[in-house]
Amino acid sequence: MKILHVITSLKTGGAERLMVDLLPRLRDKGAEVDLLLFDGTETPFKAQLRSAGIRIFETGYNPDVYDIRNLSALRKYLKGYDIIHTHNTACQYYAALAKTIFGIKGKFVTTEHNTTNRRRNIKGFKHVDRRIYSRYDKIICISEKAEDMLREYIGNDFPILTIPNGIDTRRFAEAAASNLFDKNRTTIIQVAAFREQKDQPTLIRATALLPNNYHTVFVGDGVCRPQCEALAEELGISDRVMFLGVRTDIPQLLKAADIVVLSSRYEGLSLSSVEGMAARKPFIASDVNGLREVVYGAGILFECGNAEELAGKIKEIAENQILYDQVADKCFRRAQEFDISKMADSYYNVYQSLSDE
Repeated sequence: MKILHVITSLKTGGAERLMVDLLPRLRDKGAEVDLLLFDGTETPFKAQLRSAGIRIFETGYNPDVYDIRNLSALRKYLKGYDIIHTHNTACQYYAALAKTIFGIKGKFVTTEHNTTNRRRNIKGFKHVDRRIYSRYDKIICISEKAEDMLREYIGNDFPILTIPNGIDTRRFAEAAASNLFDKNRTTIIQVAAFREQKDQPTLIRATALLPNNYHTVFVGDGVCRPQCEALAEELGISDRVMFLGVRTDIPQLLKAADIVVLSSRYEGLSLSSVEGMAARKPFIASDVNGLREVVYGAGILFECGNAEELAGKIKEIAENQILYDQVADKCFRRAQEFDISKMADSYYNVYQSLSDE
């Protein structure tokens, strides 16, 4: 079975991290697995996949992933595969169009990585999305909430199913702690791309409300990073907020931190949340779709955008060792439900069922 995954890039993000963990496991099951990028920028994720033996192709029209030439490039790259699996909007749209215009054979699969997106708020765009989704043989949602909201948006006459995202839980549980942080301080960490979807500003404002021995570390990069750096400067806490950019030692950083936070406006099923919990750390998240379902009953939720409540939750956990240990243990147990091996088995079963049709 020959499988091609198509994604915009291998920059920071949950879908990108998923490629690194998932594709080698699919290959190890006996499939021939390749990856196609619209934006071939060199990144740590790209280097990891290449070192794992995954072939990577590039359309060559980066950095604009919506460049119309990507559509014609797909005519060359999509041929000869049994399964073509897309991620992200640009790839999802152009692959569906390529299937229609060029008569590309093979079974088409796409993954919905979020509970919502900006397209769903554009009047009349539902009809366009329905046409695009109709070109796919399977639509995989990464959480039950993501599936519910997609069905509510486009209807029930589509082949939609849920396969929860997963991570290599052992890699985070057994990591050695980094020595980057001062052990005399309480270190809060958020691992997330700097995009409009995320809400790093609320965590920055919460940090300003905490005592001076509380420091916050951000891992990731993106278009919203400059404004977040400016906010820390404006609040006079630049010395207590660290921006590390893209890192490959995330398990070690999570192990070294005291509390893991994900402040976000919405999610599909956040791998960052599962990673934080797998490191056996207390996890605090915005009470929003895609996080609520993963965190409730294990970690702690706060009202989206409420910096005062977030600061209070952080301080409560940091200053109550019994509560700290209880939350950390519950988070660790919850993370085991999202191991990557279960996800790889489910994806492979979908591919096999499509190939047998």
